[in-house]
Amino acid sequence: MTNLKIFIDLTRLNKPTGYMLLFWPCSWGLSYAYLLNQNINSYVLYLILFFLGSVLMRSAGCIVNDIVDKDFDKKVKRTNQRPLASGKISIKRSLLYVIILCFLSFLILIQFNNKTILLGIGSMFLAFAYPFMKRITYWPQLFLGLTFNWGIIMAGSALNNEVSFEIILLYFSAIFWTLGYDTIYGAQDMSDDEIIGLKSTAIKFKKNIKLFVSITYLITISLMLFLFKENIDFNIFSILFIFFIFSLFYQIYFFKKEDQESCLKLFKLNNFSGFILFLGILSLNY
Repeated sequence: MTNLKIFIDLTRLNKPTGYMLLFWPCSWGLSYAYLLNQNINSYVLYLILFFLGSVLMRSAGCIVNDIVDKDFDKKVKRTNQRPLASGKISIKRSLLYVIILCFLSFLILIQFNNKTILLGIGSMFLAFAYPFMKRITYWPQLFLGLTFNWGIIMAGSALNNEVSFEIILLYFSAIFWTLGYDTIYGAQDMSDDEIIGLKSTAIKFKKNIKLFVSITYLITISLMLFLFKENIDFNIFSILFIFFIFSLFYQIYFFKKEDQESCLKLFKLNNFSGFILFLGILSLNY
C-alpha cells in the first residue's frame, strides 16, 4: 500500500483537476469535429481513448516534471513533500514508471489514423520539454498552453482525418485559456520561485497580474465568439457558453495574488469551465 500511495502522489492521480484540464480540450475538439462527422460510435470510442490518454500522459508528465525539478521542489513549501523531493522514491524507479505510462499511451495512440499518430508523437516533444521552460523563459505557461491543448488538433484529425481552420482557432483560444489559469496557479509560488530563480508569467506580470489574466481570458472569449458566431441563438449552447464566460469573469473578479488558497480554488474552477463548454459544443450536435 505504501508503494501505491507513493505512485499516486507521484502521478497526482489523487488530484484530477490536472488530467481533466488536459482532457477537456480533447473533448471540445472531438465534439466540434463531430459536427462534420456524425459517427457516434467513433465519437464515443475516441472520447474514452482521449480520456485514458490524458490520464496516462499527465501522469507521465508529472513524474518527468518532478525528476527535473527535484532540487527546486525541496526549497518550495508547497512541493517539498513530493515523493522525489522528499526521497521516498528513486529516480530510477520513477523513470521506469514513465516508460510504462508512455508505452500504455502509445498503445492508445495507435488506435487512431496515421496522421493522428504522427501528431501524437510530435506532442511528446512538447510534453517533455515543458519542465525546462521555467528555467529559460518567463513564458512557461504559454508553452504549457501549446502542450495541454494539443489534444484539440489530434481530436480533429482523429475524427475527420484533417485539421481544419476552425479546429486551429479553437486550439488558439484554448492556449490563452491555459495561459490565464496557469498564471493564477503560478501565483501561489511567486515568492519561492523568485528566490530560487525560476520564471513564470505570474512573476513577469506580478505588478499587473490581474490585468494580464483578464487579457488572456478576453482573448479566449473573443476567439470563441468568432468561432461560434453562427451558433449563438436562443439555444442550450448559448446558455452554457454564457456560463463558461461567467466562470472566467468570476475568476478575474476574485483573483488575489496574495491569497494562495484562493488561487488554488480559482484554478480548480477551470475544471467546471471546461466541462460546461464541452456540454455546450456537444449540444450543437442535437
